[in-house]
Amino acid sequence: MTKTLSAKAPTARERLLSAANELFYAEGVQTVGIDRIIEHAGVAKASLYNTFGGKEQLIRAYLDSRHTRLTERLLRAVDAVDDPRDRLLAVFDAQAELFAQQSYHGCAFVAASAEAKHGSAIEEASDTSRAWIRALLTDLAREAGAPDPEALARRLHLLYDGGGVSARMDRDPSAGAVAREAAAVLIDAALATGS
Repeated sequence: MTKTLSAKAPTARERLLSAANELFYAEGVQTVGIDRIIEHAGVAKASLYNTFGGKEQLIRAYLDSRHTRLTERLLRAVDAVDDPRDRLLAVFDAQAELFAQQSYHGCAFVAASAEAKHGSAIEEASDTSRAWIRALLTDLAREAGAPDPEALARRLHLLYDGGGVSARMDRDPSAGAVAREAAAVLIDAALATGS
């Protein structure tokens, strides 16, 4: 007789992060209280404090997990393309895919940092994620042969941010296609000046 292996039950940390991801992303990090997270996760209050220390640390862990998913999604999109110009545009393609999802509520980092105190762990997590995106765009612009990769990356980052805000605020998933078109114009203009 063969014994079937059952799936390992999620840990209290995993359940808390899952609940935080669902509730914080949909409703906001300041709107959702600790008691709702604990109830949604089905854990004892002590589990939250023993695992994270408090709400701000839970929000930081939530944002860190969002950053990990963001980097994986963008790198997967970029790595699927060989042409250096198209690798830059792949960032916008990956972003546009998010806009089409029913569950898209905007950028988790923009939302969380809008409610964060200056110098908080929340602001730090948002700054780290933004710096990573800017560095990715800079590296890709350099690979594409842009004469000033930092300047091109800054412009593309503004488009990336604007696309996300527009998709959320206007409830318009086509903002991703518009941001990509604008990015192509900026990239082509930058590459033309480098030749």
